[in-house]
Amino acid sequence: MNYHIVVLSGDGIGPEICEESKKVLNRVGVVFGHKFEYEPQDAGGIAIDKFDNPLPDHTLKACQASQAVLKAPMGGPKWDKIENKKRPEAGILGLRKGLDLYANLRPVKLFNALKEASTLKTEVIDGVDMLIVRELISGIYFGEPRGIHGEGKDRYGVNTEIYRTPEVERIVKLACELARLRRKKVTSVDKFNVLESSRLWHDVAEEVSKGYPDVAFEHQIVDNAAMQLILRPKQFDVLVTTNMFGDILSDEASMLTGSLGMLPSASLGGKVGLYEPSHGSAPDIAGTGKANPLAMILSIGMMLKYSFHLQKESDAVEGAVEKVLERGLRTADLAKKGEKTVSCSQMGDAICAEIN
Repeated sequence: MNYHIVVLSGDGIGPEICEESKKVLNRVGVVFGHKFEYEPQDAGGIAIDKFDNPLPDHTLKACQASQAVLKAPMGGPKWDKIENKKRPEAGILGLRKGLDLYANLRPVKLFNALKEASTLKTEVIDGVDMLIVRELISGIYFGEPRGIHGEGKDRYGVNTEIYRTPEVERIVKLACELARLRRKKVTSVDKFNVLESSRLWHDVAEEVSKGYPDVAFEHQIVDNAAMQLILRPKQFDVLVTTNMFGDILSDEASMLTGSLGMLPSASLGGKVGLYEPSHGSAPDIAGTGKANPLAMILSIGMMLKYSFHLQKESDAVEGAVEKVLERGLRTADLAKKGEKTVSCSQMGDAICAEIN
């Protein structure tokens, strides 16, 4: 089978981890008899520098015409002072909206070999395996009105949190369907006791859950959920929540795995899925070889599963990551003090060697 993938190499460490991901995909192709064709396009900071636009029209059209999009982290201090509508983050939001990616899936799974890499006690995190389902194209990141108004001490900023019933219905339904493939438990997270938008979320989620009597369903208020992620993380199976709460909680949950560099993600909803690591562009280590490519490599495992329906190939990628970690290979972010580390490319080579 031939597969057409648009690659957005991004900024900072993006090009480095993209290269390792393509290397692993090519190895999968050799072993399983597939061909992956890559179409490079620009988005984020590099696109601002070239086109004065974080998401040029030709980039979005190429993504819409592809079978999947592999996206590296974007942005960095270089573009921090640009007006919001032209910043790299605006390109990311435009890409999500343009591909109708209403659901972001972030699996949080602790590899046995990384128990000691987390700052939490082993008995707390041992066995952690959850899926965070984040609503991705509504909520406060997209609501109108928004902006900064006035002058001097009269300046004020406005953002609008808005959710509509169909938007909540579809994301909670997806969470329940995914829970049926796991341990059949869904936790919906909101702030219904303060926010009207969360009251709607709470009520609609409750109604949707009645259509899944085989799935255990519960609500948690977001501040309690943040505490429970650290206190008793193994209680969670599928956690579904709003755009902003999901953004925050999934980064918090990444520490259960030892590093944000271990958290992949898939954004789904439209015809084309987008796959990316959950971490940032880390411009401070760009070009040093210290980048951890594992979240990006695990993201292509999700691509194989969700966009191309290649379960064996997806399992092979995740299995290869597990094996290299069990062998003791560590990038700098995963290593304990004094422990030997491998470079970004060495980690990619090691993953390829385990896929056979």
